[in-house]
Amino acid sequence: MATIEVKNTSGKKAGDAELVATVFEIEPNMHAMHEVVRSQRAARRAGTHNTLTRGQVRGGGKKPWRQKGTGRARQGTIRAPQWAGGGTVFGPHPRSYAFKVPAKVIKLAMRSALSAKLADGEFVVLDQVKFDKPSTKEAAAMLKKLGLDGKRITLILEDDNVNGYLSFRNIPGVRVLASSELNTYDFIDNKALVVTSAVLNHIEEVLA
Repeated sequence: MATIEVKNTSGKKAGDAELVATVFEIEPNMHAMHEVVRSQRAARRAGTHNTLTRGQVRGGGKKPWRQKGTGRARQGTIRAPQWAGGGTVFGPHPRSYAFKVPAKVIKLAMRSALSAKLADGEFVVLDQVKFDKPSTKEAAAMLKKLGLDGKRITLILEDDNVNGYLSFRNIPGVRVLASSELNTYDFIDNKALVVTSAVLNHIEEVLA
């Protein structure tokens, strides 16, 4: 079982934490992570693109010329696809791009992401993040002491840590999540993944 140094908000060592091997010491499954991230990104697509078919384009109710005797090709409406301003054939219509991934694959992907982050030295554990009132200035100073200022980081806090969320949310490059929002994409889309000791325990309870 591996251990990791737990830091305080001043960047100094506050202790050590043991990590569950089945969560933080597995061989990362790249295929599982790819599938889950692809699923997450697909679910976020708006899917609101739309085109009009020949039956939906305004106008074109009158036959442009008689069927026979003109020497020209027969036409039924000026809103047919071959006409400028006509309808679109097989164009996109509103739809959902979401697709499901099995729950066990989602958990495997999260374990893989956490193991990769730990192996790359991009996993940071803090003893706690506590603010008496929201303060972006204090939050920015904290990141500087931790050597994380200017980096793109994902910070995961306890669900009820409202002051912490409000303090970090406006700092450029910082994405703040609640512990109930654990997901593979946010685990890996950063240069450092930062959690509190309480969140670490929650992660191990969910994924072990």
